[in-house]
Amino acid sequence: MGAIVKLKREAKTLKAKAVASLKRGLEAFNNHDDDGRAETVLLMLQHASEMLTKALLVQKGQDVFDKEKGISIGIEKALNIAQSKGWMSAAQAGPIRVIDAMRDQAQHWMIVVPEDALYINARALITTLDEILTGHFEDTLAANLPVRVLPLSTQAIPDILMLVNREYAQIRELLSPGRRARDEARGRITALLAMEAHVSEEVAISKRDLDRIEEAIKGNTPMEQVFPRLMTLATNIEGEGPTIRVRITRAADAPAVRYVSGDDPEGAAAIREVDVQKKYHWSPSALAEKLGLTVNKAKAVRDFLRIDENPANVMVFEFGSQKHPRYSDNALRVLRDAITPDLVEQAWRERQRSRNRSRNLRM
Repeated sequence: MGAIVKLKREAKTLKAKAVASLKRGLEAFNNHDDDGRAETVLLMLQHASEMLTKALLVQKGQDVFDKEKGISIGIEKALNIAQSKGWMSAAQAGPIRVIDAMRDQAQHWMIVVPEDALYINARALITTLDEILTGHFEDTLAANLPVRVLPLSTQAIPDILMLVNREYAQIRELLSPGRRARDEARGRITALLAMEAHVSEEVAISKRDLDRIEEAIKGNTPMEQVFPRLMTLATNIEGEGPTIRVRITRAADAPAVRYVSGDDPEGAAAIREVDVQKKYHWSPSALAEKLGLTVNKAKAVRDFLRIDENPANVMVFEFGSQKHPRYSDNALRVLRDAITPDLVEQAWRERQRSRNRSRNLRM
């Protein structure tokens, strides 16, 4: 037998909090009262996940506080660290990210999680938490639960793709004319978007995503074009009864996902806000720095080359009343290829002439 793991004080406390929240989550899952049940399950399971992930980092000697802000890091950063250090696999992080995304929507807006979707994602999370306890703490969930606990579900564990197909058909029905069920439909869309976290490290559910997907479903867009990431998922079930282990992974024969660009009208339904932000990631000042120009001279060159007129180069993100232009790598490439000292000087002279003309018109 190997040496017994000696837990660091904070890791021990965080682990105890994780197990306590998991117990409350399981208690809520098996509750006979449906009012607020799904939200309670998500809140408790998310807290259990975050506490255990941070317990893992602390046990490994990793700092879990932001040095600038002096506060504990969020679950996403904690997961990224755990994965980068090899302490957690992508398949293990996926269920945690899904529950976190669902909890975020449940806590800050609204979500509709079908019973079997809640069950399969909760079951996948339990498998992950048990693997973390076993692999890093020489512990198991079974050792922390009373012997009287009876794992029970009146539904068989669904195949993930069958679940997604059924939900898509349900959402389309809810959005049909005369149904007046738009809120429920969007709540179900939100749940499907959250499930993309099984195969994507970044899942941000924005109103623009919901609007785009809603219109695509109303237009009878095929599901594989609207949710390409979900089409790559598969359910792996091992064991039975109390020892069952559920993993949701990328299928071995999964189709290649075509991540469309932000200016591709044919794939508009598949574009996610997080994808667009990845494509258009250069701020005007960062772009100028990469070009070795001042912000004003970079603006003069962009105007001279009409960079901002091409949607492949720029997108304006709106945050409340503020508008922030962001530029793509394509814009950077075009500018680098075109810029010469003479062109920069010519663009600057044109900017000065334009400003003088505007000043004269105001006089």
